[in-house]
Amino acid sequence: MSGAIVLRAGSLSLKATRRSVVVRGLLAAALVALALWAFTLGSFALSLGDLMSVLTGTARNSVRTVVLEWRAPRIVAAMVFGAALAMGGAVFQSLTRNPLGSPDVIGFTTGSYTGVVLMLLAGASSYSALAAGALAGGLLTAFAVYLLAFRRGVRGFRLIIVGIAVGALLSSANTWFSVKADVDTALRAAVWGAGSLSAIGWPAVLMSSALVAAVALVAPVAQRRMRWLELGDDTAAMLGVPVERTKLLLVVLGVAATAAVTAAAGPIVFVALAAPQIARRLTGRGSTVDLTGSALVGALLLLGADIAAQNAIPGVVLPTGAVTVCVGGAYLLVLLVRESRRGF
Repeated sequence: MSGAIVLRAGSLSLKATRRSVVVRGLLAAALVALALWAFTLGSFALSLGDLMSVLTGTARNSVRTVVLEWRAPRIVAAMVFGAALAMGGAVFQSLTRNPLGSPDVIGFTTGSYTGVVLMLLAGASSYSALAAGALAGGLLTAFAVYLLAFRRGVRGFRLIIVGIAVGALLSSANTWFSVKADVDTALRAAVWGAGSLSAIGWPAVLMSSALVAAVALVAPVAQRRMRWLELGDDTAAMLGVPVERTKLLLVVLGVAATAAVTAAAGPIVFVALAAPQIARRLTGRGSTVDLTGSALVGALLLLGADIAAQNAIPGVVLPTGAVTVCVGGAYLLVLLVRESRRGF
């Protein structure tokens, strides 16, 4: 009897793995198709033939400029940043074992925002300085939330509640900083705080991509540790996992992924919240974390949101963050209703 149960479990696991591989392939194909479509949109119309001419080196100078200098940085940034936000969201949702456990819900994105605002007030403007401020702000916020939520270990729901409270305090502090700053600095902070990809260039894309790549290299080890932690702290400890130290390292990993985006484009919310949950439902992974699937879904969501921000209203370019807020707000409402019925 036990042998039959093991065989059935193995068969179900194999089916889930096959489904996950197929879904990831479809997501990757959809992402490539969406990126190609994004290249053709805009006031300077392009065709797929124009894109091929850029790849073969036979394109006109005007076409090369539009593709390589104007559109490519924004499209690449949308994909890389969406993947980074999704991976950060997957890490925190796994740690809290709650779909509301997202960096933008529990205050870590707001902490990164505070770090960047302080750097702007200090006169810094380079990506490296803003990235340092975002990372420091996010990490300090994460450690503050972690310490305040620590009671013989960290429990997911307590971490979420404490994070929401700390995020509210930091949001008030950000508003106060903007009021006290001079007009030019306050305007820069306000524009940056809307979350936009319109000013993205290759230097910021390359530097943020390097940080995201470092996070991605650690992702396989992190995913294995997260799966063990999802079995419960006691079970993970029995398997030889240093539970609290692993949680701290995962917090650093998730904050680094989020800070890389926040420094370059501002706080873009709800991608980290929605992408991991959508990925789990598409790949059939259930409660098991899937960083690869989450990254693909996040890249699709943010690229789609950026396309909508540029083309939804003729003649008006919206901040990408405004689009994700509109879509994410509706998603959050549905999620809250569903979780309230489960009693959290």
